Amino acid sequence: MKFWDRARASLALGIALILSSAAQAADKITEIRIDWATYNPVSLALKDNGILEKEFEKDGIAIRWVQSLGSNKALEFLNASSLDFGSTAGAAALVGKINGNPIKSIYVYSRPEWTALVTRPDTGITKVADLKGKRIAATRGTDPHIFLVRSLQEVGLTEKDVTVVVLQHGDGKAALLRGDVDAWAGLDPLMASAEIENGAKLFHRNREANSWGVLNVREAFANEHPDVVKRVLAAYEKAREWSLAHPAELQKSLVTATKLPDAVIAKQLGERTDLTFSKIGPLQRDTILAAGLALQKAEVIKPDVDVAATVDALIDAKFSTASN
Repeated sequence: MKFWDRARASLALGIALILSSAAQAADKITEIRIDWATYNPVSLALKDNGILEKEFEKDGIAIRWVQSLGSNKALEFLNASSLDFGSTAGAAALVGKINGNPIKSIYVYSRPEWTALVTRPDTGITKVADLKGKRIAATRGTDPHIFLVRSLQEVGLTEKDVTVVVLQHGDGKAALLRGDVDAWAGLDPLMASAEIENGAKLFHRNREANSWGVLNVREAFANEHPDVVKRVLAAYEKAREWSLAHPAELQKSLVTATKLPDAVIAKQLGERTDLTFSKIGPLQRDTILAAGLALQKAEVIKPDVDVAATVDALIDAKFSTASN
């Protein structure tokens, strides 16, 4: 072999070794950062049963659990790379994506009716039109806020016709009960608590306008560790199946996490949470798209945004092996 041939061969081998080393470094992770949330009961089953810890123990990968208090917080954590996986409403994930959050929605953890418009019995509010000129607590960037915007739109009102008091979900509930606001865009289980323990009234409900509960992953993480993402979703499937098979234990777990009475959690899980879906696909796309188009009509999303294309860029079903 001539000198230059040997040199070229040596260089090619060196480049191959460097690329192989870089690929191995990208594959090697020591920690998975994932959230749990009281609005995502399956996450509690996953956490309390140590399913992820068992799955990744042999790889030396630790699991770091972070509580999300709302879709807005999960999206903040994902955008800051403080989480690798985060639980949100589908419509909230879409708004995050439009605002530049580099995420993919890859799994369905529930089909909930987790939001409604809530008031006290003494306000005289019985329908959405009664909200004109009123003060309403809501958490921006979450399904309850999106639900509020869409509900106002249905009766010819916008946020300009009301005063939206921006509060995290728990503070919104407290503000309603104190009388600081007239209504609240609620979220379970806090909404069920206000209803059962404090006599609050759900004066406007629309199950179809509640977008799905979806698990999101950072795009960079998914691109670098696709096999890890698949294993996380397989673990989520085990937790979902366990939840369906052990409703009493799931309820107990949520009672412990929320410190709310059994009756409150029974309402959330028994009446307003469907855990029989898991694979993300056309059903979720249609619901999220409808929410996005409604928000665009309400001028929450800019008119030049291609909502349908963004929904398609958001949803990624390739990591899940679930059949339903």
